[in-house]
Amino acid sequence: MTTAELVPFFEGPLQQMRELERQLHSQDIEAELAKPPSKACCSGGCGCGSKLQLLVRKDDVPRVAQLMQAEWLAAVEREGVSTQGLVQLQTPVAEGAEPPCPACGFLGPLQAGACGDCGLQLE
Repeated sequence: MTTAELVPFFEGPLQQMRELERQLHSQDIEAELAKPPSKACCSGGCGCGSKLQLLVRKDDVPRVAQLMQAEWLAAVEREGVSTQGLVQLQTPVAEGAEPPCPACGFLGPLQAGACGDCGLQLE
């Protein structure tokens, strides 16, 4: 596999990225670690820690996102917090379509800049 086939998915500390890479490989998802592009602040002495990018195939991005969300939800539940009502990742939102409300998952037009179901102000 060449890195040209891969897209950056996540960036983080070395240990976290290696663990995530191992988790993805255990799920038969191809992943590689790479040095991220230099940032403007990283010309030296800025205090940024070393980071790596996790690269995955573009077609695997929704699957990786769902695995990460499932892990996050499990961590929330271990803390004793109810996950009922949290929006689950679905298929990616089509271009030009409205995403679901982040609070209740309602799909529909905004009403005066707010969710048409729960009233969360979004604009």
